[in-house]
This record gives sequence, structure tokens and C-alpha cells, in this order.
Amino acid sequence: MKILSMTLLGLSLVLVGCSSVFDKQVEWEVVEPQDYPVLSAIGYAPIKGQRGNSDSTKILMAIKASKLDAYRELTEQVYGQKVDGSQTLSNFLLSDERLSSSVQGVIRGARVIKSYPVGDDLYATELELDFKRVYDIYLSTARPKRVKDVHYY
Repeated sequence: MKILSMTLLGLSLVLVGCSSVFDKQVEWEVVEPQDYPVLSAIGYAPIKGQRGNSDSTKILMAIKASKLDAYRELTEQVYGQKVDGSQTLSNFLLSDERLSSSVQGVIRGARVIKSYPVGDDLYATELELDFKRVYDIYLSTARPKRVKDVHYY
């Protein structure tokens, strides 16, 4: 009985010594890109085509519409544009052709550079998206990390 106990104790010590479970401390560091691009976009909207009772209301609506158009253009640059198309063939003749496109995404950190009238019936808005600012916003929500160093004890 004593030999069996000693053998089990010895095997236990050998197995614990070969264990891959170690106490460790992992040091992390934030990964930062080398450079940051700056994207720009210009959106346009007609003034006279806007709904409103007065010219000032139409101008305000055109300013908002041109800003949305600029955001759409920035979204295209960041996320790309989805294009769907279809063709219908009847008796070996092309009878119907359809092409549509859509853009979807979230733009954070863009800033309006300027809004200004172009001619008599057009309004333009210029936007800028600095990816350094986008990166800072990203860091505030999700901190990307990589292993810097590991110390085993």
C-alpha cells in the first residue's frame, strides 16, 4: 500500500512538472497605421427644385440636400457601390434592361469644409474625411491590440 501511494505521488509530481499551464503576464500594444488618407467629396443640389414657400426655405433645403449628396459620395469612396443589373430576353430580342445601384455605410468624423451657391440654381457642399480622426473615434470604441511581450513565471 505504501509503495502504491509513493508511486502515485511520484507520477503526480511528474505530470504537474510537465504541465503546460504557466502563470504569465501578457503586455499589449496598440497597432497604429503608418499614414492616414484624407478623402473629400462634393455634393450638389438644385435650389428651384426644392419644396418650400419662399426662396430662403428652398435655399436651406438645397443646403441640406447637397450635404446629403456629399455624404453619399464619401460613403461610395469608403464602402464602394453595389450595382445590380438584369436583362430580359424575349424571342431572342432584348425586351427589358434594368440597372440599379445602392450605397450603404456609416460615416463618422466627416466635417463640412464649406457650403456655397454655384450659379443661380445650384448649391454645393464640400466634405472632408480625415482617417486620423476616424482612427481616433475607432480607438474610443474598440482598442485594436497585438501582443508586445509575454513573461512566464
